[in-house]
Amino acid sequence: GRRRREAAAEEEVEETPQEKKLRLAKQYLEELRRLGESRPAPGAVLRFSRAWGRSQGSPAHILLSLQVQPPDPASIRVLRGHQLPVTCLVISPDDKFIFSASKDGSLIKCKWEVASGKRLCVVPGGKKGTEERHMGHASHILCMAISSDGKYLATGDRNKLIMIWDTATCKRLHIFTGHRDAVSGLSFRKGTHQLYSASHDRCVKVWNVAENAYVETLFGHQDVITGLDSLSRECCVTAGGRDGTVRLWKIPEETQLVFSGHQGSIDCIQLINEEHMVSGADDGSLALWGLTKKKPLALARQAHGMQDAQGLEQPYWISAVAALRNSDLLATGSHSTSVKLWKCGEGFRKLEHLWDIPLVGFVNSLKFSASGDFLVAGIGQEHRLGRWWRVKEAKNSICIIPLKQRAAALGPESPGSS
Repeated sequence: GRRRREAAAEEEVEETPQEKKLRLAKQYLEELRRLGESRPAPGAVLRFSRAWGRSQGSPAHILLSLQVQPPDPASIRVLRGHQLPVTCLVISPDDKFIFSASKDGSLIKCKWEVASGKRLCVVPGGKKGTEERHMGHASHILCMAISSDGKYLATGDRNKLIMIWDTATCKRLHIFTGHRDAVSGLSFRKGTHQLYSASHDRCVKVWNVAENAYVETLFGHQDVITGLDSLSRECCVTAGGRDGTVRLWKIPEETQLVFSGHQGSIDCIQLINEEHMVSGADDGSLALWGLTKKKPLALARQAHGMQDAQGLEQPYWISAVAALRNSDLLATGSHSTSVKLWKCGEGFRKLEHLWDIPLVGFVNSLKFSASGDFLVAGIGQEHRLGRWWRVKEAKNSICIIPLKQRAAALGPESPGSS
């Protein structure tokens, strides 16, 4: 890998950006041809784009939004079972299961089968202080994460606790304590059992789940942390609420990079690939970032339009963002009666609105399936963090939105199908 990278770096010196794009495109098509008719493994496209260094040069990142067609509202499947607003959800790495949690007093954590829509297992909760006796949480679950091998599920609640579960059996394996306030973000480092957690106590903590061990705590945010994400590198990104910053934490170097660009409270964040991320705020703005620049590469203001709140015009808050990893496709949620799909244009320097998917209620969580075949939304009558408004017509539910794909010119082995 390194030798090829060095050779590529030497080559780069003598070629124009246009020549480089062409070379990379040819290289990519050659890789696809070599794979023949077999569908590449989910890791395949990642490997190409990594071997190519800068991801914006890669056709893998350009073709995707072109291939997805506007979803048909009639094809959206609604899974009912949570009595109260759904706060968070994750999809298993093989796209077969969805895990979800809600504000239910009994705090049900559910496991659903995607194909049938059946609820496979329900974990009841209990009253505060009974967590040791009950299997479930005793306060609102605010966040969850699943390891990339699908083995462990982590859930974090308002009562400062992180619980680790066996995804196959839904049995609880461990409780991590140590945060001093609500746990608001969780993410497993891809390919490992290292877990990052963020909290309203303004800290990020690192855990080793396989060994039930606490590793370290990172400080820096000036306000509650509202969200967190990570990929393969030993680093994570966080949204710092009203401190107005997004941060990239480099764990081994013990350094952090600070990004600023939103006006309001930054409420959600997700990495698109190892070099770009997207965040949303309650000022209605959606920001696209490159991890090497302190200011957004692109900013969509009032991304979900304006609402009339008690006679005042206010932007709809962005309550959830999702990125189809290593592609140019994004989704955002609010309570503006639609989920919006976006394309990252011009080498991640532009946000282009593609379509609206009608969904009534607060979109508290959004996730793309690994295959890019569907998008899942966690819907509630209330925002996951509070009770500022209530959308009575909304159903507390999980919505599975199929994403139809056009037959691409490249045939079945095109990047979108991986």
